Amino acid sequence: MPHSRRTNRRDDGPTLLAARWVVGHLDGRHVLHENGEVVHENGRIIFVGHRYAGPVKRRIDHGMALIGPGFIDLDALSDLDTGVLGLDHQPGWKKGRVWPRDYVDAGPVEMLDREELAFQKHYAFAQLIRNGITTALPIASLFYRAWNETPDEFASAAESAAELGLRAYLGPAFRAGHSVIEADGGIVVEVDEERGARGLEQAIAFCKDNEGRFGGLVRTMLCPDRVEFWTAGLLRRTADAARDLEVPVRLHCCQSSFEVETIRRRFGTTSARWLQDIGFLGERALLPHGTHADHHDLEIIAGSGASLVHCPLVMARHGVALDNFSRLRGQGLRIGMGTDTWPPDMVLNMQLGLMLGRVMAGNIEAPKSADLYDAATIGGADALGRPDLGRLQAGAAADIVVFDLSGNHLGQVVDPIACLMTSASGRDVDTVIIDGRTVMSARTIPGIDVDAAHRRARSQFERLVGRYPQRTWRHPTVGEIFPPSYRTVVS
Repeated sequence: MPHSRRTNRRDDGPTLLAARWVVGHLDGRHVLHENGEVVHENGRIIFVGHRYAGPVKRRIDHGMALIGPGFIDLDALSDLDTGVLGLDHQPGWKKGRVWPRDYVDAGPVEMLDREELAFQKHYAFAQLIRNGITTALPIASLFYRAWNETPDEFASAAESAAELGLRAYLGPAFRAGHSVIEADGGIVVEVDEERGARGLEQAIAFCKDNEGRFGGLVRTMLCPDRVEFWTAGLLRRTADAARDLEVPVRLHCCQSSFEVETIRRRFGTTSARWLQDIGFLGERALLPHGTHADHHDLEIIAGSGASLVHCPLVMARHGVALDNFSRLRGQGLRIGMGTDTWPPDMVLNMQLGLMLGRVMAGNIEAPKSADLYDAATIGGADALGRPDLGRLQAGAAADIVVFDLSGNHLGQVVDPIACLMTSASGRDVDTVIIDGRTVMSARTIPGIDVDAAHRRARSQFERLVGRYPQRTWRHPTVGEIFPPSYRTVVS
């Protein structure tokens, strides 16, 4: 399969891409063009279909491949995911996922330095591109932070996104509270409204300073942490700021039994009802994950115009699933997709979303493969108010992903979208174009030594894990916190 080598700068003149299948967009819906063509110039799509008659500077035939719009990841992994450590190690409050009282009293510390934080975002952004994600809204853990993410680290993240060519919505996560394990094992919630207000002001300043940088490749958002740690006044101010700044605001809610119990105890209601009552919900709100919400809560979210961010993989690992994808879409709930964990593989998330959607619905026919593909493309674009993203049609941004479907591991390909949902993975992404720039070709990102980066990431992750006893209740050893699946025998 031939590839463009003119990487991470726009080609001069129209470029025509051809493949066995092309996902175009007509009358508000995706369509498949068999043996189709896509032409882009100056960062925009100028043609999708067959037998383009205009002049072109270059032609690239990808052969047995699927050309489609880039994926939009509304909850995009941007760190070395410590969440995977919880796969077989629960409950989280005993495994370093909640700070113990003596750690809080001593003063929480930053467990990664500035250089390590910058590296992990650069590394994670490259992994997103390798999985066909062209627009990302980063998410990282605050468990190993002193408190909030910082504007400085996100200014660095903007530089990384621009260097790699990733389209990103950036903003430091900030919080007003957290949970603490007392010496006797009881868990309490502590809220510091003044500290939350300072975080909000810093986040607003970041948005004002960074919106639209690098020719619009970098946009901004507000990222208040989990709903159970906020006050009505602060979240209302956050929503007002998002409207004034015209940026998305993402708030994790309806995602755990702890949250359900805490919101009921603090406010006497559910998360969705409380957010509605305080005026937080609206079309700019992005809400991961929705797994701990009743039918009425989800109807409230749908009626508000807010978007649910569906992250099937990370939630399935915690034994829960959205109830249920097809019914909620049918009721008008806007649903986009997120990865939120390692691997940042949108294809894997679509596959799990399809299977779990059918299990939860008790229906072999719904959702369809196209429904999940829509959520990962159009759904994310609609959530961001970006009709120029998530679709290949004239005038849209030239954010394009090429899946190589020639591999024998895929079996027989009849329908390329169904193939993505059965046997493909993010590793089948061959070429990624963002804003008309080829940022990855032949699975190679210029300037990224994948093996060296992986070695550094592994070393950094091991150092972070080594500090877990410091912030784990009663400070057990790493071996006690994370015992191996089987007894380890050494020679």
